[in-house]
Amino acid sequence: MKPKVILPVSIITLLCLTSCKATITAKKANNEQQTLITSTPQVSEQANVDFDQRKSEKFTNTAKFIAGMQLNNNSPLARVQKSNNWLKQQQYFENTWPKLEEQQLKKVRQWSQQELKRINNISPTVFYPFSGPDFLYAYSFFPKGKEYFLIGLEPVGKILDLTTASESEQNQRLQKVRSSLYAILQFSFFRTNDMKVDLQKQGVLPILYVFLARTQNRILDVQNIGIDKDGKIQKLDKGMISGVKIVFVPKGESQPRTLYYLSADLSDDGLKKRPELNKFISRIDKNITYLKAASYLMYNDSFSKIRRSILTGSKKILQDDSGIHLKAFDNSKWNLKFYGSYTSPISLFSGSYQEELRRVYSTRKNIKPLNFGIGYKFAANDSNLMLAEHKNLPASNP
Repeated sequence: MKPKVILPVSIITLLCLTSCKATITAKKANNEQQTLITSTPQVSEQANVDFDQRKSEKFTNTAKFIAGMQLNNNSPLARVQKSNNWLKQQQYFENTWPKLEEQQLKKVRQWSQQELKRINNISPTVFYPFSGPDFLYAYSFFPKGKEYFLIGLEPVGKILDLTTASESEQNQRLQKVRSSLYAILQFSFFRTNDMKVDLQKQGVLPILYVFLARTQNRILDVQNIGIDKDGKIQKLDKGMISGVKIVFVPKGESQPRTLYYLSADLSDDGLKKRPELNKFISRIDKNITYLKAASYLMYNDSFSKIRRSILTGSKKILQDDSGIHLKAFDNSKWNLKFYGSYTSPISLFSGSYQEELRRVYSTRKNIKPLNFGIGYKFAANDSNLMLAEHKNLPASNP
């Protein structure tokens, strides 16, 4: 996620700003002291994964509870769902999620099936820097991803044990979730104020749980992880870059997927202080890098390292105009395809206007429209996306 940048307060601020393979085989309860991670973050294909059934049920039911989804009567949380606090949570999602599904997510998935079919067919590794906990849109654009690597400034946080929590604690946690989700459900991105206030206190884990549950995924395992000095994932220890690994499986499928979230500063200063993060990022097989509502940070020299890492290590990049400036893409190395419309950034980012990009959109006649909003220009038919494909891909790689 982007570093802590103080931005001017305005009405626009309320509508914008995102905060800015090694396989871990999920352990059985009697085997938790086993070595956690192999040497690189690349995941090998496997048909099954060992996991603790009891813990999986608890993870999944907790996620459904937070997401306002009704549980079976045999769940320990079923009795808690009779409380007024949870009924408010259920009502909140019943009011917001169908609208989000109809206006946004269904259209994103349809667009993805048409325009990203080849990349999804290879079950890609998805790299999503400056993401915050936005697994929702990463999964909507890339529903076949094998691994998702999200990076943000916000801490991982913890999940409250709702079976033993007091009614007051339950209410407080559920209210925080609703508050944190408001902007992304309305506008497609997290607001900076929410990230600094809500997510700094509660962490991203409750939001990740909501998105996993609401996208019909079963959580198999959740582990706190860290990045060691060699840039490798290990069991979290003092002094490490902290993160979480969630193993999950989509409804109706048996092949497990993996979601990683790391709490880290991607600025040049941040990467200089934590060189192990740069090592880790360089090891990720970036089939696709996704950038959305990234506050135009990589237009600046203070984010040159992560920009260079993305451009040199990604096979494909999908971004709105807040990601990497068009002039950074060498036409001899990249094929570029544009979607939607581009006029200018919102007023808060007026200094990031791209004359080159405006010229592309005003002169090319074959640019397909977008019938959904994405990024800061969140109205339908007012957003833009660019799909960049590196020309030096092997012939067998889509």
